[in-house]
Amino acid sequence: MLTHEIPEEVLRLSDLEKIRLIEMLMDDLDRPSPNIEKLWIEESEKRYKAYKEGKVKGIPLEVIQERYLK
Repeated sequence: MLTHEIPEEVLRLSDLEKIRLIEMLMDDLDRPSPNIEKLWIEESEKRYKAYKEGKVKGIPLEVIQERYLK
């Protein structure tokens, strides 16, 4: 089935079938990818090391909250 055909097929489903499809897709998307997890671990370790070496400075929580609570 071609990608552009999928929405047409989905719209033909009953409401219950659509709900089941959504649940199936959400379950699939919820599983962590080992490759992405590995990349995030590497990135977080790199950032922490840079912070400890003084190459980057932390931002106090209060400053961040001020930016987003305005």
